[in-house]
Amino acid sequence: MFKKLRNRFLIVNLVSISIMMLVAFATIYTITYQNVQRETNMELYKVSDFYHSPYNSSKMPRGEGQGSGTGGSTGSGSSSGSSSGSDSFPSDTMGGDNGGPGGDPNSPPARSVSFMIKTDDQWKITDTHSRFDMEDTFYAEALQKVDQNKVGDSERQTGQFTLDGTDWAYVVDPSGAGHMIVFIDVTAQQGILTNLIYTFAVVGLVMLIVIYFLSRYFANRSIAPVREAFEKQKQFIGDASHELKTPLAIINTNADVLLANQEDTIANQAKWLHYIKSETERMTGLTNDLLYLTQMDDSRSTMIHAKFNMSDAVESIILPMEAVIFEKNISLDYNIEPNLTVHGNSEQIKQVILILLDNAVKYSGPKGAVNVTLQKQNNDVVLAVSNTGDGIAPEHLDRIFDRFYRTDSSRARKHGGHGLGLAIARSIVDQHKGELYARSVVGEGATFYVRLS
Repeated sequence: MFKKLRNRFLIVNLVSISIMMLVAFATIYTITYQNVQRETNMELYKVSDFYHSPYNSSKMPRGEGQGSGTGGSTGSGSSSGSSSGSDSFPSDTMGGDNGGPGGDPNSPPARSVSFMIKTDDQWKITDTHSRFDMEDTFYAEALQKVDQNKVGDSERQTGQFTLDGTDWAYVVDPSGAGHMIVFIDVTAQQGILTNLIYTFAVVGLVMLIVIYFLSRYFANRSIAPVREAFEKQKQFIGDASHELKTPLAIINTNADVLLANQEDTIANQAKWLHYIKSETERMTGLTNDLLYLTQMDDSRSTMIHAKFNMSDAVESIILPMEAVIFEKNISLDYNIEPNLTVHGNSEQIKQVILILLDNAVKYSGPKGAVNVTLQKQNNDVVLAVSNTGDGIAPEHLDRIFDRFYRTDSSRARKHGGHGLGLAIARSIVDQHKGELYARSVVGEGATFYVRLS
């Protein structure tokens, strides 16, 4: 059950984080893409404005790309030649107007490779311009990539395409009776976006792996208290059922004896009735203790606390029990520091004192001794109840405050205990934000401490 719970927690956690990562990455990519597109369009418009301005094309050498009416000059370069052209003219990759300082004044102010094609209204090439030599076929192929159907009569139309492994962006400007198309190389910009996607994929995968193991670790730690509580609940139900099963079996057996001797008088069968009454009282005490523990859990925030005299509370429990303790041939010694006050519920603290004193008397052994001290330590009031006897083994010290837990079941049953007294005491002390713990030496006895402020 807990394995399924852990797996569900992992799945929900990973799905939630994956969705958040996708949203974050998509947002970052969208913003980056829009910024790249905006910068690309700004550069396109800048180059396009340059080609619209009156520049002295007559000064351009023929080999610089001044085309004829049929489509520009020819050269040894193709689309791959465009890349070599960018290396041959470094001024074309620098900023600045008109090619930058020292550059060709007839060069467009672009930071990347660019060229221009003019066409008539039938989309036939009439003129070209480039900083490097290109074949006519390259211009024709570039023109074919332009989405001519979306070009309007008065508005600029932008777009992108890939040709021979190079990414190009273009802008179409209506130019008189034809069109002017300006192209710039945006391979670097597209590479940034592609690398961003790969980076997101790798980082996202690594993060999911790390998050999986972290989630698994924290899921195990989160489920551990639930598993412990579940195991305690199972043990509690089993112990409670066992405690109720024994008196019910005794009651049932004695009732059968009574039914088997229906002709006998009540006086002759009184002992069977006493057995039934005794076990009924035992069950009543057990159910009352269980109900009290439940009420303690439900009333933590509604219990009224006030400052009261702890010294008087301890004495009010010890004095009535002196006679009972004396009859059991057990010596009692106590040292109560007067006028010590604590904040809490006096009746509940008295119940804690009674439980601890009753346990000390029960398990002190024949001719044993019980000692009670109350004193102030720093800002706390500490109650110590100790007794002589067999003591408590170290492996039991952490569990004696669990419900129905006993170090010796047969001995506890002999003394009439249910294993709930210390659990009730711990619950009351916890509600008062105090501390209840025990120390013991096997064969010498045990001491229970209550620390309150």
